Amino acid sequence: MNAVPRPKPDLSTLPPPAAVQQLHHYAYKARDAEETRQFYEDILGLPLYHIIQSDYVPSTGEYCPYTHFFFRLKDGSFIAFFDLGDDVKAEPSPNTPLWVNHIAFRVDTVQELENTKARLEAHGVEVLGVTDHHIFKSIYFFDPNGIRLELSAQLADAQQMEKDSTVAHQRLNEWTARKEQWRKERAEGKSAAPLKPAQNDRPEYAKA
Repeated sequence: MNAVPRPKPDLSTLPPPAAVQQLHHYAYKARDAEETRQFYEDILGLPLYHIIQSDYVPSTGEYCPYTHFFFRLKDGSFIAFFDLGDDVKAEPSPNTPLWVNHIAFRVDTVQELENTKARLEAHGVEVLGVTDHHIFKSIYFFDPNGIRLELSAQLADAQQMEKDSTVAHQRLNEWTARKEQWRKERAEGKSAAPLKPAQNDRPEYAKA
C-alpha cells in the first residue's frame, strides 16, 4: 500500500532553523564501560568527562538500567556510550558494508596520524592507512564495540573547500537525476546493475 504524500508546509510561516553550532555528542552501545574507557581514554587520549546513570530512559520512559558515559574532544563535543549491563555489543547492519558507517575525528597533522597508528598497533589494533583522500588523509580502525573510526588530517585549505562547496548542489542534483533514471530502468527490468556516479573522483583506487 503506497503512502499518501504529505503536503509541503508553508515555509514562510515557520520559524527559522536553529543555528547548529557543532556536534554535541554521538552515542552508541558499549559492550563494557571499562573496556571502552581503556580504548578511548588510555589509547586515544580522550578524557572520561561525564556519567549519567538511571533505571529509566528519559526520552521514552521505558525501564532499562544503564550507565551513559561521555568522552570529551578538544572542541568540547563528546562521543558517548551506553553500557546496558548485558555484555553484548551492537550488531552491525546486515545490509550495509562495514566501511560505510563510521565516525571521523580530526587531528592537526599527518604526523599525528602516523603516531596514533603506531600507538594503536602497539595495543594490537589493526589500522588501515594512511589513506590519501586528496583534501585530507586518514587512518581507519575499529573500537572494542565494532564502531569503525577514522582519524583525519586536513590538507585542503579553506579556499579550496569553499570552491568545492560551490558545485556540491549541482553534483548531487546530477546524481539524483541519474538515480531517478536508474530506478525507472530497474522497474522496467532493463538494468540490474548498481548505480554508478558519472564522475570518479578516485580513479587511482580502481582495480585493473
